[in-house]
Amino acid sequence: MTAYKFKPILLLFQTKFNSNGEYVKKLIFVTVLWAFSFSLIGEFLAGRVDSYFAAFSRVVLALGVFLPFMIKDFIVQNLALYAKVAAIGAIQIGAMYIFYYNSFAYLSVAEVALFTIFTPFYVSVVYDVLAGRLRLLYLFSVGTAVLGALIIKYGNVNSGFWHGFLLVQGANLCFGVGQSAYKFLLEKRDFNEQRGVFGYFFVGAAAVTGIAFAMFGNPENINLDLTQSAVLLWLGIGASGLGYFLWNKGACEVDSGTLAIMNNALIPAAIIVNLVFWHKDADILRLCLGGAVIYISLLIHNKIIAHYERASVTAK
Repeated sequence: MTAYKFKPILLLFQTKFNSNGEYVKKLIFVTVLWAFSFSLIGEFLAGRVDSYFAAFSRVVLALGVFLPFMIKDFIVQNLALYAKVAAIGAIQIGAMYIFYYNSFAYLSVAEVALFTIFTPFYVSVVYDVLAGRLRLLYLFSVGTAVLGALIIKYGNVNSGFWHGFLLVQGANLCFGVGQSAYKFLLEKRDFNEQRGVFGYFFVGAAAVTGIAFAMFGNPENINLDLTQSAVLLWLGIGASGLGYFLWNKGACEVDSGTLAIMNNALIPAAIIVNLVFWHKDADILRLCLGGAVIYISLLIHNKIIAHYERASVTAK
């Protein structure tokens, strides 16, 4: 398999986003990080480890990463802020993981990835609602990115289609609401140091997943072997702890449309991971065509950003 076949995908990750390149690099790094999560869950955890336990242990491990910063930077006057961040984390991570992990019982890894292409719609619409506006042109560029992802991942679905589809849409909605709310909150608060605050994101998530595990989990299905333990450590500390911190930090510095499009960049990245490390079958033509469409959506989106910036200047 030659490198030129992946050129549209590589171009996607090399795109420059106006003055926000540094923050987009964070999003790209996390996209690569998360690209492994789909396969790791599907290959080593789904159907083998209780889904509620997997979700709970993942967020507890992520919480442990930020616990030292939470203790060091604790400020009594920020209790209301901590509560808001915990509430956002309860939705974006806690509730999302419950939907997400259970969807693997009905869908393959590829199908779960396919149905996440609807996330950008939730991200753009929810953020604009919170900001009291609706920039309809964003939906055009985001829709173009969704089309690219659909070209890549569209295929046959199994008999659990509707159940699995609704579970993934629940996860998408939770992620979109939480991501947009966190971005909106930090823009209003206007502070840069997030390490001591972000840990409360996982406090909320741990509370939700812990309750879910206590109510619905199967303790008999948590006997982990060495590989499964290593996967959970990676997902908790790397993908969740480091990944969500960098993602949400970068998300606060880019517009909602760029953020929504970067969500869909995960799909071609996940396919490449499957091809290289797990030797899964994929339609290379679809991969190239879909990657090219996503790249075009980024170019379109830059034009739309410039349009709104000109309109804002004119209005002033």
